[in-house]
Amino acid sequence: MFSQTFLHFVSNLSTIAVGFLSVVVHWIPVLKKYMEGTHQKKAVFHKRERLPCIAPLLTTVEETPQMVSAQVRGQFPEWLSGYLLRIGPGKFEFGKDEYSHWFDGMALLHQFRMEKGTVTYRSKFLQSDTYKANSAHDRIVISEFGTLALPDPCKNVFERFMSKFELPAITDNTNVNYVQYKGDYYVSTETNFMNKVDIKTLEKTEKVDWSKFIAVNGATAHPHYDPDGTAYNMGNSYGPHGSCYNVIQIPPEKVDLGETVHGAQLLPGMYYTKPFVTFHQINAFEDQGCVVIDLCCQDDGRSLEVYQLQNLRKAGEGLDQVYNSVGRSFPRRFVLPLHVSLNDPEGENLSPLSYSSASAVKHADGKIWCAYENLHPEDLEEEGGVEFPQINYGQFSGKKYRFFYGCGFRHLVGDSLIKVDVVNKTLTIWREDGFYPSEPVFVPAPGTREEDGGVILSVVITPDQNENNFLLVLDAKNFEELGRAEVPVRMPYGFHGTFVAT
Repeated sequence: MFSQTFLHFVSNLSTIAVGFLSVVVHWIPVLKKYMEGTHQKKAVFHKRERLPCIAPLLTTVEETPQMVSAQVRGQFPEWLSGYLLRIGPGKFEFGKDEYSHWFDGMALLHQFRMEKGTVTYRSKFLQSDTYKANSAHDRIVISEFGTLALPDPCKNVFERFMSKFELPAITDNTNVNYVQYKGDYYVSTETNFMNKVDIKTLEKTEKVDWSKFIAVNGATAHPHYDPDGTAYNMGNSYGPHGSCYNVIQIPPEKVDLGETVHGAQLLPGMYYTKPFVTFHQINAFEDQGCVVIDLCCQDDGRSLEVYQLQNLRKAGEGLDQVYNSVGRSFPRRFVLPLHVSLNDPEGENLSPLSYSSASAVKHADGKIWCAYENLHPEDLEEEGGVEFPQINYGQFSGKKYRFFYGCGFRHLVGDSLIKVDVVNKTLTIWREDGFYPSEPVFVPAPGTREEDGGVILSVVITPDQNENNFLLVLDAKNFEELGRAEVPVRMPYGFHGTFVAT
């Protein structure tokens, strides 16, 4: 189970271009030979024209701290009781200073409460130290991912000079995801800070610094969980000998010391493939001595550049050019054989998995080169690829599975919801013109063990000021709409979230 979890993280490092090893660039001749010998079908990018402007989805909004009752159309299942919590950027300027990148906006917390078929909504800005400092000075005083804070204009020359010897403040604007540790909920990003949040009130209760507990410079916003509640995360650290990945294990609230494993060690294995970029992993599992890793992959590394706010807010031909300039994300499978020996033959596929065309071939230099299998039909190319993948996590994380759910990207943000059958390689799609759904969240129905027995929740927003945004609930099996809960509140497009049952 640990090897599943570890490999789960290696390929889930957001904002990092991953090709299993970045050092692949040092073996260009080998890479060239490998590429000439592979025959993987390249995705065809369907160019889009006359894309509608989505600037209103990427601008500052007001928070809604008081609960608003939603108007329910259709029906929410009676058993669906709990909170859908989401987070993303919601404020993009302070005074005359503006953020440059979508990832930089101040964290806005969203809460949809579902109970006995009724739905309420509220939102609050995370009261991070960064948010409070920027608000107090009415300008950007702490740098973010894509925006550099300028020196204080009120400082004199000497004060500005001395400030060059001060370490810059690290942002605690944790706007990416909700995570759970020891039964408590935190909002997190890729830095060393997290903020503990009361999910009922959306109030920040504590700021946590990873580096106070373990020597890391940051950790991902995507931990994984064992059934016993143990959480695993991947951190990174930098020192005189280069950078290191750190596997962070956080035990559940109650630990049986008799079951603690001591003396374990990591057994490294190296696999090589053509370079690609991944933001999110779909799932990973072990089968017949192999680790199977499914990821959403891009061949183009320009995504982070494209998500500059000036690009996202364009209209007309300028918007079309931005969209058509970047590659799409498609689901791919890699198979990594765990027990490779010196006696294994060269030039042959070492994968024993008859159900996957992914290969792992040993070369004369001993390196294992991996070629992927596409997990999608050609129809997905017309849908703009898929991102924000989610599965029936509680029952199928780390296990062989069949379905995942995500957003189709015929625009720079998701414009459809897609169910992908990775066994039969078929798609089921939900779309409503002029509306843009968020990452789908799977909620299992009580008493069922079917992989797709449950519902999909997604927050669907629109730039049309005459239409309401809404929380959508779909039957996960047939992808038909069960109901929607409309609220007359402006919401920006966000990142991730989770469902907490009550």
